[in-house]
Amino acid sequence: MIATIAAAVGLFAATNIDDIVVLTVLFLASTRGALPGWKVVAGQYLGFIALVALSVVAAAGLTIVPDEWVGFLGLVPLGIGVYGLIRTLRRRGDDDDGDESAIRAGGLLGVAGITIANGADNISLYTPVFRTAPIPDTVITIIVFLILVAVWCLVARTIGTNKKVTEALEKIEHWLVPAVFIGLGLYILIESGVFVRLFQVLA
Repeated sequence: MIATIAAAVGLFAATNIDDIVVLTVLFLASTRGALPGWKVVAGQYLGFIALVALSVVAAAGLTIVPDEWVGFLGLVPLGIGVYGLIRTLRRRGDDDDGDESAIRAGGLLGVAGITIANGADNISLYTPVFRTAPIPDTVITIIVFLILVAVWCLVARTIGTNKKVTEALEKIEHWLVPAVFIGLGLYILIESGVFVRLFQVLA
């Protein structure tokens, strides 16, 4: 059991290190009222559970989402980031309600969508693990994953709500949040080869 737990911790850390950055930005936005903190946590859990469920289904030999379509999930953070950027530009001279700039419209489902998009490539790593591991080990692995999601949220919340951090980023926060999501969306689309496939189709 100890070996299974250690392997699960290593796998989670290796595949979700970038989530710390995304979660920190989400909690940073929550300090300005853009999104309640509980929705960040709930959305993260909802998205991660969806990823695990898809991995389990894939491990059973079923393919719900073809690999060539997974990259299109990058449109979720890209869309939220572009929407936030537009709101920020429109409210540039308004100090009263500028904190809504990035993710309020997406809410809990928006956070879940970002989590799924950012972790879509994890499915290809989790699937073989679930396929080859005995059922008890798979259950233990999933439990460890769910516990570590809480740890990830705690670490990100600690950083994102830290007074020194929020004060340091206060002037660029309204630009930082959309920029992170736009960058994340573009990275997923480019890394997954979506742009290349679209170019090949159009050519």
